[in-house]
Amino acid sequence: MLRKLYDWVLDKAQHRHAPLWLAFFAFADGGLFPFPPHPLLVLLCLAEPRRALRFAAITTVASIAGGVFGYFVGHFLYQTIGGQLLSALGLSAKFPVAACYLRAYGVEIIVLKGATPIPFLLLTVTAGFIGFPLLKFVLASLVSRGVIFFTLGGLFWFFGARIKSFIDKYFLPLTVAVLLVIVGGYAAVTLLGGHHAGPGDMCSTAGSTIA
Repeated sequence: MLRKLYDWVLDKAQHRHAPLWLAFFAFADGGLFPFPPHPLLVLLCLAEPRRALRFAAITTVASIAGGVFGYFVGHFLYQTIGGQLLSALGLSAKFPVAACYLRAYGVEIIVLKGATPIPFLLLTVTAGFIGFPLLKFVLASLVSRGVIFFTLGGLFWFFGARIKSFIDKYFLPLTVAVLLVIVGGYAAVTLLGGHHAGPGDMCSTAGSTIA
């Protein structure tokens, strides 16, 4: 069944409106709901490797735009929209922890966490709420998102059909690996609010509210 779904989605990835959907999901990941655009980017690159760098650019620009949108929601509309959005997505408990990390590590945490499965939306709304410098936020997001998206696009652009042949050959183990990454992302979010020793222990025990 997964194989048939893969073939169906790969076919749809060649549709003329597919880049618009890619832009939408990349934007939404930063300011509407945590649906990472990476899988769709990979599928579009698989369908048309010669346009892989273009797809990477679309994803990066739309993701940064969505991040700025999420930033403004957190900065200007947290009480009316931002808080309810995080609550609806089950991220409210992680909000004070994310704020603590942003205050403690600044650009570093955006660069590192923005390239991980931890929801980008959580960082964008939180950054806006605490008044993190907008220019620094945009530049750090550009690095974290650009590196991962252009790495994916570059691999497909360079290797082209060879990557598709590899995926076709090892579809099942690769599917398992992707599922493990997704599970790891949820685990990372859980650990963000957990208790552990080390430099980040102060933030891991942050309270449920922010002054």
